Amino acid sequence: MNIYEILTAKKRGLPLSDEAIDFFVDGFVRGEIADYQASALLMAICINGMNDAETYALTRAMIASGDTVDLSPLGQSVCDKHSTGGVGDKVSLVLLPLVAACGLTVAKMSGRGLGHTGGTIDKLESIEGFDTALSRERFLSVARKTGFAITGQSEGLVPADKLLYALRDVTATVDSIPLIASSIMSKKIASGADVIVLDVKVGSGAFCKTEADAKQLADTMIGLGKRAGKKVAALLTDMNTPLGNTIGNALELKEAIATLKGEGPDDLKDLCLTLAQTILHLAGKGDRNRCRRDALRALQDGSALEILRKTVSEQGGNVAQIDNPDLLPQCRYKQEVFAARSGYIVETDAERYGMAALLLGAGRRKKSDSVDHGAGIVLHKKLGDAVHAGESLATLYASDPALFAEAETTLLQATVLGDRQPCPTPVVLQTVLDR
Repeated sequence: MNIYEILTAKKRGLPLSDEAIDFFVDGFVRGEIADYQASALLMAICINGMNDAETYALTRAMIASGDTVDLSPLGQSVCDKHSTGGVGDKVSLVLLPLVAACGLTVAKMSGRGLGHTGGTIDKLESIEGFDTALSRERFLSVARKTGFAITGQSEGLVPADKLLYALRDVTATVDSIPLIASSIMSKKIASGADVIVLDVKVGSGAFCKTEADAKQLADTMIGLGKRAGKKVAALLTDMNTPLGNTIGNALELKEAIATLKGEGPDDLKDLCLTLAQTILHLAGKGDRNRCRRDALRALQDGSALEILRKTVSEQGGNVAQIDNPDLLPQCRYKQEVFAARSGYIVETDAERYGMAALLLGAGRRKKSDSVDHGAGIVLHKKLGDAVHAGESLATLYASDPALFAEAETTLLQATVLGDRQPCPTPVVLQTVLDR
């Protein structure tokens, strides 16, 4: 077997055997297959696709390239959640303590933000002292004590994915359903959870621009999870407009805490309750109606917020910032963005909203960039809202006032005003279960 034969087969649209895929992944990780050869195969996959068996073989080979996490010492089913990336997506900060308060154990490895999408680890690092680089032993200890632990992704977890993604990013081969699905599910499966719910974003601020593409991705990931013995479900959720009213690390954490107090925006609350309902049902905690009631009760009685407090304490964070979110990082400067005319917000471009926050310092263009935890945007008007000329659409926050001009222009370009109020779009578009 050699890489030339593998390239020739996939160029012709032929399926690759498990052995061929193992040979490729192992050889690439070892440095025995050159970047240009790997790039050629990625492009052939992007053009000709992969069937279900090939996609699972690629996922399995990527998992085998590094470490896996054994969560069996926790003694029960462990749940996890993954989002395909969005703007204002602070769901994990609400959802994970919420399901832990309902009796599940959550042990999650999470990532940082890049480009217009935010990362849960960046948001949590807004908390003074919060440790996002737990050892395996401490990770399990926190999960055992509080029901919820979260840490950054281990360098040894699925190294093949890191190497392949670096190539995909510069060779225009990111947009391939088999490559996306294997990338996501190799990390989820290697992370050890038994119950996995996927939040697949759809719209201008998401990778999947159409519901059909999102459904195909969800079906593929659910199939991979099933073959690996996991319980998996997915929600297709709207990302044509930012989720909630805030974009930026400390601002989103503050909104998540408000939601755990029962005070958050309706779209965020509804999505978190629906995801919680889905996880609890998958984990055998009752029918969907009962699971939603239990999740709502955990929000209303403060038990979910208390789980977050305990986890922050166990991971070295300053709990006073949870009790009083005004103590979280804040920027020195702020600027209002005003509407030029009256009407309704009839269209928004969530990706541009995310880029506006990035311009303020809330995100990173490349992985080595740092973030300003206090920077970001608070939205006062959202899709469908009525607006009067001169009324504030949003407040921008930055540590340098020179950053406001370009961010304001970007946000205004992303906000289309019209004369007729658009029909509302639900945040949850579809629930996808095992095929």
